[in-house]
Amino acid sequence: MIHLTINNVPVEVSEGTTILDAAKKAGVRIPTLCYVEGLKAVGACRVCSVEVEGARNLVAACSMPVAEGMKVRTNTRRVREARRTVVELLLSEHNGDCQTCDRNEDCELQALAAELGIREVPYVGEKTRRRIDASTPALVRDLGKCIKCRRCVSVCLETQYVGALFPQNRGFDTVIGPAFSHDLSTVACVQCGQCAAVCPVGAITEKDQIEDVWKALDKPDNHVVVQTAPAIRAALGECFGHPPGTLVTGKMVAALRRLGFDAVFDTNFAADLTIMEEGHELLKRLKASLGAGDSGLGQAKQKSASHQTPNPASRTPSPVALPMFTSCSPGWIKFMEYFHPQ
Repeated sequence: MIHLTINNVPVEVSEGTTILDAAKKAGVRIPTLCYVEGLKAVGACRVCSVEVEGARNLVAACSMPVAEGMKVRTNTRRVREARRTVVELLLSEHNGDCQTCDRNEDCELQALAAELGIREVPYVGEKTRRRIDASTPALVRDLGKCIKCRRCVSVCLETQYVGALFPQNRGFDTVIGPAFSHDLSTVACVQCGQCAAVCPVGAITEKDQIEDVWKALDKPDNHVVVQTAPAIRAALGECFGHPPGTLVTGKMVAALRRLGFDAVFDTNFAADLTIMEEGHELLKRLKASLGAGDSGLGQAKQKSASHQTPNPASRTPSPVALPMFTSCSPGWIKFMEYFHPQ
């Protein structure tokens, strides 16, 4: 165990623990921006900078491991000014359009600026060049809003094992995206949406199809049907102040009918049909595979009896592939098709 103090509070943690995790244990909050819990810390933004007694420079709490007898201070004037400068510099090149941004009032950069008391940006200069990438069916990238925190890079590589995004160039010209700064549709992106989930700003968002729905509802001759996923009836209530997990099925159906939908269906019905069809298909595959397996086993026994070494390649191959995989997740299906087609 390692013993240290954080803001004069004694803390005991195991060896290898970072200052950030030690501070959490001590009940001390250190702001972060590029850090994602469970992923390898890259220390790219330096918002989590703290002062360690005896160290010449400030250190990144998310990546610096603790040491015996270490004395850490998280809110000295030097630390506060460093964090403020970091966020001001990020804001100076952030081409955000906050008033109309999809993440307005739900933006971590915006929240950090408010927490640090930033009311104006003293650094006036060039903004990041804006380019919209809407080439994929599920995601939209806005390069002007990207703050190069590398969260999307980490989750794409370490959690999803895809690696569709990567930093390119250096300094102000750094771009986070697919190879050669191409559109996302040109690489093996599985459209899982994890990058949009961890992006602290509005640089990667889910594609909005609300206007398409309104257009369909506005046509009087349309018979408009909506089908809801099972998770929605449990998650929707949180948006309206209900405790997490509260079922709001009745409220949701009533609201959808009032919006103008002619029918409301639940995906569970289609899922039940799918399970039945998949079960029948699996049984057919098993019967075909077992038949082929018996034939191959008989051939192997005959060769063994004649003192010949069985050749696996000479066995009758199974006419149907097993195991059988199935998923209702398009991201899972695309991942298997791209990375494990066999």
